Amino acid sequence: MGPLDRALIEGLRLFNLDLPGKTVLLKPNLVESISGADVNTNPRLVGAAATGFLALGAKSVVVAEGPGHQRDTQLVLEETGLATELRERGVRFVDLNRDEIVERQLATHFTGLDHLWLPRTVLAADFVVSMPKVKTHHWAGVTLSMKNLFGVVPGIAYGWPKNVLHWKGIDRSILDINAAVPVHFVIADGIVGMEGNGPLHGAPRRLGRIVLSDDPVAADFTCARLMGINPRRVPHLAQAAEFLGNGVPERIIQLAERLPRAIQPFAVLPEFAHLIQA
Repeated sequence: MGPLDRALIEGLRLFNLDLPGKTVLLKPNLVESISGADVNTNPRLVGAAATGFLALGAKSVVVAEGPGHQRDTQLVLEETGLATELRERGVRFVDLNRDEIVERQLATHFTGLDHLWLPRTVLAADFVVSMPKVKTHHWAGVTLSMKNLFGVVPGIAYGWPKNVLHWKGIDRSILDINAAVPVHFVIADGIVGMEGNGPLHGAPRRLGRIVLSDDPVAADFTCARLMGINPRRVPHLAQAAEFLGNGVPERIIQLAERLPRAIQPFAVLPEFAHLIQA
């Protein structure tokens, strides 16, 4: 067991999670392999998370993702090194773009849709973990744990890059998806993030941090603040704080490091200049 594994287990223990007997699904951000750009969740972090949840008593762990750009998911797995990481640790992977799908009625209607077709593997999991890469986004401003759930919406039903949801509005779609698929935990990869023209063509930004949270809204508010971005100015974050989780900084209990006193904001596209924390 390496130092990253040990550090992650130590961090997970801070939350006193009830894991024995539960099936855990890890949902990384796996987009595609682009030479010279770090766009995907760090594969070693995904592997360490799998080992960590098993060490803390989970019955089983599966890694699952439905990339929105590249149709050949196995190619992305191999080129990013995640396939090797999972093979070495004996962890199963499920391609959510081609998993069996189930109709899930929506309790929220931000998009105007009354249901979503979702993968059975996701709906059957006891404990869903969102593992985003901390990045800017050319349409949503930021892509963090809640935006990461776009990957659970299957390409087999919604196409590539899941244009039905783009047409309905990304912020509205994020809210409907997260209300339909509750996230129980977040492990955000801020080891090397992305700024500028994210989520694919931005510049690497080294943060050297991993954010753990049992509340996806609190996780995204904290990650946004690490990026020098005011989360209240990101539409889906501000709305999510009204009903999906906690966005009040004074009520976000930080168990490990505090936010740095001085933060150099992430570079953003001109149309998102208003997001930068004043």
